[in-house]
This record gives sequence, structure tokens and C-alpha cells, in this order.
Amino acid sequence: MLCWTRAWRLLRRRLGPSTPSFSSVPVAPSSSQSSAEPRSVKGARPVRLSYKLLDGEAARPPLVLLHGLFGSKNNFNSVANSLAQQTSRKPELVDRLIVVDISPLESTSSSNFPNYIAALRAMDIPDEASLSRARKLADEKLSSVIQSVSIRQLLLTNLVEVDGRFVWRVNLDALAQHIDKIMDFPARQESYSGPALFLLGGNSKFVLPSHHPEIRRLFPRAQMQTVPNASHWVHSDRPQDFVAAVRGFLA
Repeated sequence: MLCWTRAWRLLRRRLGPSTPSFSSVPVAPSSSQSSAEPRSVKGARPVRLSYKLLDGEAARPPLVLLHGLFGSKNNFNSVANSLAQQTSRKPELVDRLIVVDISPLESTSSSNFPNYIAALRAMDIPDEASLSRARKLADEKLSSVIQSVSIRQLLLTNLVEVDGRFVWRVNLDALAQHIDKIMDFPARQESYSGPALFLLGGNSKFVLPSHHPEIRRLFPRAQMQTVPNASHWVHSDRPQDFVAAVRGFLA
């Protein structure tokens, strides 16, 4: 949600052609866009996926990365319905699933997002500063709210200069207004019977031991794997370990 897709582009190159038994990786980055112009949450929607890969025209199955789907019921159901319609409701097309440091249940860490957004909105950076100086000033101001250096650094990748002014890539006002809906997770009675890997950050508290029973109810074949010295943004903090875990699970 507050993470730019730069890290995912790098990982796509690492996971693509060399990944055993998988074709090149299509990425559906719905949480970010190339322009720094703000956009509304209302306008956020899943991007079109390559159904030619999903319905069997490719020589090998696709590896689809979905990141930052704005976590709301509307977008969750939109993705699910779209996949079901376009793939003729064939659950066997989802060979296996990887979930990176997130839980169907809310944790204290996930509830920190409103504080992050409020801190970014309160930021006042002088226009005459250089980008490096602006990010240093912003980091100093955020340090009183966000103790994790890696989280601050990742959030600050959203700070850009446009027409001589410092702005945020994401629409913080819209996020603040709709954060409750964004962070909500739909109640589901169905379960996914395929193999599932829950890849957790060793320093993250997004997935707690108390969440494991619900995770195993929804994903009976779930494996829990922890990446040491990684925060919630596992792919950014420990990219090599992330790639190794993903490739090992998909092999």
C-alpha cells in the first residue's frame, strides 16, 4: 500500500526465466503507478492479468505476483470474481500459493498504518532542499513515530520532487479517509486446499502465533517459514533470502 514497485521489478527479473518449471513473471502492481500524481482509492482496481497464460496457452504455468491490492473487500472480491470468470472457475489452475507476511486477522503492527499515514501527511519539507536532504529531514521527523529504520527508508521512497515541490507518490488523504475499509479482510468460510507458503519477516509482528489456527483453517496445507532479520517488507529487506524461499517452494 505504501510501497513502490521498484523492489518487485528487481525480484521479477530474479524469479523469471531461471525459476524451475515456470514461465516469465507477469506482475500486477495495483498499489503504485509510474506517475507521482495522486489518485483516489475509489479509482483503484485490479489490473488485467494475462489470461492467455492462465488458461493454458503457454508452455509453462505462470507465476503471478499480486501486490498491494488495497486489501479491501471490494478489491478482494473483484480479483476473486475476475479470476473465476476468466478461468472458467477452475481451482486447479492455482497450483500453489505464497503469502508474504500478512494474516487474515488484524495485528497491532497492521494497525500502525494509520499512524504511518498521519506522520507522512504532517510532513513539511522546504521546497529549496535537495531530494537527498529532503529525505534526510523526513527521516529525522519520522524517527519519533517509526522506530524501524527499514520501514522509514521504504516509506521515504514515496517522496518525490515534482515541479519544484516535494510530494508523495500515494494519495495520503484518500488512504487516511478509507483506511478502515482498506485494512478490512472479508470473512470467508471456504478454504484453499493447495500447498501454501506463509513467508514471515523475523522482525515483523504482522502474523502472530495466535493467528495460526485461522490461517490453517483457511489454508489446511499451509507452511510457515520465517526470514530472519526481515521486517514486514521481506522482499525489500532480504531479497536474496526471499527469492531462495520462493524458488524452493516452487521447485
